[in-house]
Formats: sequence, C-alpha cells, structure tokens
Amino acid sequence: MPADPIPAPAPEQAVLVLRLAAPLQSWGERSAFNRRDTPPQPTKSGVVGLLAAAAGRPREADIADLAGLRLGIRIDQPGTLLRDYHTVSDYRGRPLPQAGVNAKGLQKPTSPAKDTHVTHRYYLQDAVFVAAVQGPADLVTTLAEAIRHPAFPLALGRRSCVPTQPIALGAVRDGTLEAVLAAEPWQAGNTAKAAYRRRAERGPEPFSPHRIDLAATFDDPSGEDMLQDVPRSFSPRERGFSTRRIRHAWLDVPTGLDPSAATTQPAAATGGHDPFALLGW
Repeated sequence: MPADPIPAPAPEQAVLVLRLAAPLQSWGERSAFNRRDTPPQPTKSGVVGLLAAAAGRPREADIADLAGLRLGIRIDQPGTLLRDYHTVSDYRGRPLPQAGVNAKGLQKPTSPAKDTHVTHRYYLQDAVFVAAVQGPADLVTTLAEAIRHPAFPLALGRRSCVPTQPIALGAVRDGTLEAVLAAEPWQAGNTAKAAYRRRAERGPEPFSPHRIDLAATFDDPSGEDMLQDVPRSFSPRERGFSTRRIRHAWLDVPTGLDPSAATTQPAAATGGHDPFALLGW
C-alpha cells in the first residue's frame, strides 16, 4: 500500500502590532443612512480595510488572506463618545430624494417632499488602541512594510479620522498574540499617563505605577461572544460580512513610566514629525 502523504508543515507565524490613535475614530458596525454608529473598539473589517489600503489593494481585490489573520485588540485609552449632529439639504432648494430607486435606477423623490434630512454620526474621541494581527510570517512582514509606506491614505474607520504616528510599533514579533499584546508597553497619551502616576503616588492602597491592567479581546473559536464584522469583500456591489467569535481578557501590561520622572514630564518623542504632538499625544 502506498504510504500516507506527509502533511506540509504549518507556515511560520508572526505578529504585527499597530497603534490606533487619533483625535477621532469611528468604526462602522450598525449604520444606516441617517445614523452611523461606532462600537467602543476597532472592528475586524476596519483593521482589514486599513491593511488592504496600506498594501494598495483595490476594493474588488481578494481579501481572504487578510480576513483570515487572527486579531487581538487592547484598549489602552477608551476615549469618550461624541455625537455629530448633521442636517443635509440641496443647495438648489430642491426636495431631497429618498434612498429607494425606480426601474431606471434613479432615486425616487420623497413623498411628501422633504427639504432636510437629519443625520447622527458617532465618533470615539481621544481613544488609543493597540491592535495585533497574527498570521503567516511572509504575509505579516509584507503588511508591516506596507503600513510604513502605504499605497493609499490610512484612516481609522472613516476617511476623516486621520491617525497619529506611529501606526506600526516596531518590527514584527514572534510568539503568541496574547503574549505580544501583554508585553507591549502602555500606549495611552501623556495626560492619561500623568493622571495614572498621580493616582499611584497618592495611595494608600497598594498600587504600582509600573503595571496596569488593560481590557483586550482576541479572536477565539471558543469565545463567549460573536461579532459580525469579518469582511468578505469591500467591493461596493459585493459587500458582505461573516461572523467571528471573540474572547475577553485582562492583560497585565508595563506602563513604561520612568519612576524618577516628574508627573508633568511629557513622554519622549517617538521620532518623526507628529502634527498632533501639541495635543499631548
């Protein structure tokens, strides 16, 4: 009898770590024309879209390899929710069309005529997340280079949400997703770090300024929650999403705070020009 074929070895794995921080972020989840929500942390479709843009993939490109990456999100600074109230009118004074179209593919007029639409758009302000993706080392290494030299402009959810630098936190890493996220120093802004140090100095409860517990979520087939945010395609004609299971966890993370530094001392610059540095990022 012929011998059973020897299974191919599993590809070597690597982890890419991203810092997702900006004055405003918005990660679409459940949105309609007049209401665009954001969940409290980045979605997988948002992270995959960012990677696809960096790699220069058009909307119609296959993204199965990117969607197959394992994702972990760490909440370093949760930020606060901002509601942006909008009204939309036709500058020519004409009634607005509705979302439905007629047999010719033209938008139907509103009935009764409507001159103004009210919309609500939600953002996370002053939030900082650390996202890590794990997958085949060759793919992850290619994505790391693309993040540093993106083909298309990068955004945190919506195009108006421009990220601060740096996005890629160093070279690709070895090890598990959980271990990498637990080892990465706290990425919160200077104001949050100074407040944390003051809390540690006030006491009297045992409290170390050198470690902090941060919430995180990980892709996990046996996870307790399910999200429908895995993109199948970004093509406007074929957009669709599948589900994934996630596991919630707490990570004991180094703060990176210098014990000899004053509470008001800003963190050292990470290099390069950062237009948001004056905001304390």
